[in-house]
Amino acid sequence: MHPFRRNCAETWGTGTRCRARAGSPNAIENVTITFHSARVKLLLFAFVAGLVSACGFQPVGFWPLIPLSFTALLWLLARAPLLRDALAIGWWFALGQFVLGLNWIATAFTYQAAMPAWLGWVAVVLLSLYLAVYPAIAAGIAWRYGRRNPLALVLWLAATWIVTEWLRASLFTGFAWNPAGVALIDTPIVHLAPLVGTYGLSGMAVLIGGALLLFVHRRWRSGLTIVIGITLPSLVLTPFSKAPPGPPIRIVQPNIGQEERWRGDGLDKLERIAALSKTNENGPRLLLWPESAVTLPLEDARAGEDVEAAALRRWIGQRIGRDDLLLTGGITISSKNGNEATGATNSIFALAPDGRVLARYDKAHLVPYGEYLPMRPLLSAIGLSRLAPGDLDFAPGPGPRTFTLPVVGKVGFQLCYEIIFSGEVVDRRNRPDFIFNPSNDAWFGAWGPPQHLAQARLRAIEEGIPVLRATPTGVSAVIAADGRLRGSIPQHREGVIDDVLPYPFPPTLFARFGNLLPMLFALLLAAVAIAVGRKAR
Repeated sequence: MHPFRRNCAETWGTGTRCRARAGSPNAIENVTITFHSARVKLLLFAFVAGLVSACGFQPVGFWPLIPLSFTALLWLLARAPLLRDALAIGWWFALGQFVLGLNWIATAFTYQAAMPAWLGWVAVVLLSLYLAVYPAIAAGIAWRYGRRNPLALVLWLAATWIVTEWLRASLFTGFAWNPAGVALIDTPIVHLAPLVGTYGLSGMAVLIGGALLLFVHRRWRSGLTIVIGITLPSLVLTPFSKAPPGPPIRIVQPNIGQEERWRGDGLDKLERIAALSKTNENGPRLLLWPESAVTLPLEDARAGEDVEAAALRRWIGQRIGRDDLLLTGGITISSKNGNEATGATNSIFALAPDGRVLARYDKAHLVPYGEYLPMRPLLSAIGLSRLAPGDLDFAPGPGPRTFTLPVVGKVGFQLCYEIIFSGEVVDRRNRPDFIFNPSNDAWFGAWGPPQHLAQARLRAIEEGIPVLRATPTGVSAVIAADGRLRGSIPQHREGVIDDVLPYPFPPTLFARFGNLLPMLFALLLAAVAIAVGRKAR
């Protein structure tokens, strides 16, 4: 190779240095083309690696693709000559992962007649363009401080990935969907979740991919240290606890799709749900109905309307056992001066057989465009609306709370999407014995519901608390405190789950300290990376 090209090939993108050593204008032109071609190939490789990584999540669920994709990402970062190149590699990698992994968002638009279906894919791409910024930052910082040493690069990427995933879940209302660690849900490594949380597991996924890269570089000692440091504790820390079984429970999945949910007056669908709730057994039971099981208001502040809401509650109470406790999704309507409706809440109701409301939880973490329309005056003026029917925006509730109820004792509520936020699902001052997570995944296509279930399982493992899910079309499930599925109903199938209420584990370390633990883990990784870098210099 010509000396000029060999030198520039080692630093593609640094045109200034190449011009200084160029022998002719033609040489500069040829090498510039080569540089651009090399950059495009590497960014395309990063995008494809991101697409492949999305198949490590559910429903494909081939988890080795996640660490292997991080191996590819680290390999690419090691070849980036400039910070801007490292940022671009991280951004394109994440763009591929989010565009494919979040394809279920596009399906939601097919249920909204006011907006064309193609707009769903525009929304997926636009959201992915934003979300990809966080992995790009992680990649840029890792390259900036770890590029001179492969082990330091691995440690820095693991540390920054933990922090930027937490930021993605926190900033601008947050979008915590599909953290890398959730792909490890069916591996022994998930046993470390009570120690380092979901974001710490994501760092573990990066470390595993980094160990593979270190083996390629024949850094056997460093690679083996990482592998042993992850696998040994995960095998030792298998959770085990025993407690007496709780009361009988029944989860109802009526298989009522989004296209039929809002048709008619709603009573015909309630009859279907009530029929699935009946049993010949005596004694108190816990009945669990999905989000939006009751489409008519269960509480209504408009003048005269709460009389009808009270009658509806009594009508429902008459269709459950005389000793049962019903937990169901429903809505409330608020009003000023008792006249026109001014707001609503998406809620969970605890109903007694006589129709009394024993407790009500209002969803706190609302979904933009699904449950409220941001910048409503502007967006409604150009014809945009919420994806869910209705013109009223839902108002947020106060956040996680624990209610003490008959039959079951202490229960926490998380409505639908709220369950994906690691460290934000329970009241730590008053720990519940289980979490009820009603959800409506009927409009989230084939990929959304299994991904949602995997994240709910991870919440159970982190907190050491069972999670009970009731959905209209699947996936409904009883999740034990160790994340195991004790029972589930697949998508698009009518059915019930009969079980006993699983027992909770003693509070885990994560249950006590929350996301402080993954942040400390990230700090430890960064400290080791700094030490490794100094030793190398």
